[in-house]
Amino acid sequence: MSNSSEKKRYFEAAPTDIDVDNFRKVLTSRRSVRKFTEKTIPADVLDACLDLALLAPNSSNLQPWTFYVVQDPTKKQQLVKACLGQLAAKTAAELIVCVARTDRIDDMAKRNLNEFPLPQLPQAVKQYYTFIPYNYKTGIFNSLGHVRKLAFGVARKFDKQLPVSAFNTSDAKLWATKTTALACENFVLALRAYGFDSCMMEGFDEPLVGKILGLNTAQYPIMVIAAGERAADGVFFPQYRFDRDLFIQKV
Repeated sequence: MSNSSEKKRYFEAAPTDIDVDNFRKVLTSRRSVRKFTEKTIPADVLDACLDLALLAPNSSNLQPWTFYVVQDPTKKQQLVKACLGQLAAKTAAELIVCVARTDRIDDMAKRNLNEFPLPQLPQAVKQYYTFIPYNYKTGIFNSLGHVRKLAFGVARKFDKQLPVSAFNTSDAKLWATKTTALACENFVLALRAYGFDSCMMEGFDEPLVGKILGLNTAQYPIMVIAAGERAADGVFFPQYRFDRDLFIQKV
């Protein structure tokens, strides 16, 4: 018999009817497409793919990203220039700039408190989102980062296990970038599942992209994704990977 005083837990059953073969087909057919046809991506399909991108796993549900769908003709031409005139950018039906953000951690923490999806906000959740923003803040002249680094150093001398933290602005940027990259992967796989393709471009003029979009110094464009229908000659070379033993270690 269950204990009546036991706390109620939330349960969510995992679906068991996922088609692994089709999932594998999505992954293996995703390629970096360098040339697209003139076919447009229907607005509802693009929105669905963006919604799936936003479901990516992310640290503390702080969702430190913004996806800029650049559709203004003038800005789009400027963005093609910022992407060094790459053919993928020139021929894409859509250009999406993926931006990692460290400028609204407080706001996202408050949203987690205000929009938590259970009727009663657990005390542990309230405490967590009250303090978690300080893990990624570095403060004026990196003051908070220095204090936290000293405190962590002392704690580790006593064999205390501590989480990844931001000791400086580069650490905070890396944290947001890792999370945003996961959402980028979701987005391009969603495009493939809907029959469209993509090219994830890191070769671009970052300051120019920031200027085009009016980004502040805590908003980092990490990737420009070209998207559209794959042209018949849109994939330039066969895909290959090095021996898996170079990358997978069982310890």
